[in-house]
Amino acid sequence: MPWREQPGAILLAWFPGQEGGTGLADVLFGRAEPGGRLPTTWGAALDDVPVTVTRPESGVLAYTEGLHIGYRAWLREGREPAYWFGRGLGYTTWEYEELTTPATVLGSGAFTVAVRVRNTGGRRGREVVQVYLARPGSTVERPQRWLAGYASVDAEPGERVTATVRVPARLLRHWSESDRGWCVEPGSYSVLAGPSAGELPLAATVCVGEVRPTRP
Repeated sequence: MPWREQPGAILLAWFPGQEGGTGLADVLFGRAEPGGRLPTTWGAALDDVPVTVTRPESGVLAYTEGLHIGYRAWLREGREPAYWFGRGLGYTTWEYEELTTPATVLGSGAFTVAVRVRNTGGRRGREVVQVYLARPGSTVERPQRWLAGYASVDAEPGERVTATVRVPARLLRHWSESDRGWCVEPGSYSVLAGPSAGELPLAATVCVGEVRPTRP
């Protein structure tokens, strides 16, 4: 996308259906807020993309990237894409002000985090608040960070709102070949919040307790 800085905005419509034209007109004329967020990561150039071999050879696709699929591959390689997974703009701007998490959680249970944001623009808008987890110093292979949950909020100009995001317990687990089951590595996990996988201005730490392996 070498031309991406030339237009004032880029609108990705995907497969809008029969009323797509009407919907696009509403967005372009400001009658509706662009509500989508990128479900993929977009590179500025093909040479930047960490995984380019996606065609099976002799009927086999190796998936050599392992756990590091999509935005996780970009993070592992330390590369900066044109647009991160989760990115999407609207007709206003937002300030991420505060992230609240429990101090400790059980590895067998879900937990909830609260993210306070403020509409800093001049009109009502909608924001998709995203929460990611990370485990620095993990003894098992993990992505650098992974999506844990998200929630959308609406706010008037200058209004503060809080997004409540539930983090399922399964997102703390990893598969153990030796235990032949799903395990939780106890210790400190980072909780990150922001508008995309590459923009996470808020961070907190939660301590996760140990649980026995869960067999399938």
